[in-house]
Amino acid sequence: MNKIKVLVIDDEPQILRALRINLSVRGYEVITAATGAAALKAAAEQRPDVIVLDLGLPDMDGIEVLGGLRGWLSAPVIVLSARTDSAEKVEALDAGADDYVTKPFGMDEFLARLRAAVRRGAAASETDEPVVETDAFTVDLAAKKVVKNGAEVHLTPTEWGMLEMLVRNRGKLVGREELLKEVWGPAYAKETHYLRVYLAQLRRKLEDDPSHPRHLLTEAGMGYRFQP
Repeated sequence: MNKIKVLVIDDEPQILRALRINLSVRGYEVITAATGAAALKAAAEQRPDVIVLDLGLPDMDGIEVLGGLRGWLSAPVIVLSARTDSAEKVEALDAGADDYVTKPFGMDEFLARLRAAVRRGAAASETDEPVVETDAFTVDLAAKKVVKNGAEVHLTPTEWGMLEMLVRNRGKLVGREELLKEVWGPAYAKETHYLRVYLAQLRRKLEDDPSHPRHLLTEAGMGYRFQP
C-alpha cells in the first residue's frame, strides 16, 4: 500500500523535526520545506496527499503560498499558525485552507485533524458524486433538489445556494465571507446576520432536531460546515 505523502511547510526546525518524527513513525511519508518557494517547488515535484502549512514563512506570506497551491492542487491544506486572530483564520479558510490549528498544539489533536483531512481528500478524489445522503435528508446537486422522508423539500433559491455551497465542500469549514460572496455577491461580504437567518431556515426544513443540528454545523466566529 502506498504511504500517504505529507508536505510540512514551516521555518521552525523544532516543529519540522517533531512533525517528521511523529508522522514517520505512524507510516506517513514526510516531505519538509522551510520557505514558501521551496514549498511550491516540493508540491509540484512530489504531489503530496495533504499539506501542513505555517503562515509565518521567511520569504512570503503563507496566504500567498496557499493561493499558489490552490490554483492547481486539490490536496487538503491544514494551516498551522501562532496567529490567533479570528480574522486571519477566516482569511486562510477563505483562501482555500481546509482546517486551522493554532500553535502551540497538542500532537494528538493535530494527528486527528490530519487523519480527517486525509479522509476528506481521499473521498473528494475518489468520488464527485452528485447525490449526497445523510441520515435525515438527501441532496441531489445535479437535479438541484432535496428529499426528506420521501418528499421533496421546497427551498428558496438563496437557501439552495447556501446548501449547495456547503454540500460541495462537505466536511470542510467554509468561511463566512466566502459563503456570503458566493451566494449573495461581493457587496454582501460583511452581512453575517444573513447566514444565521438562512441557516436557521435550512435547519428547520432539513434537520431532524433543528436545535441540535447534526449536518449543518456552525463553527463560532469562523464559518459553517456540512457534515454528511
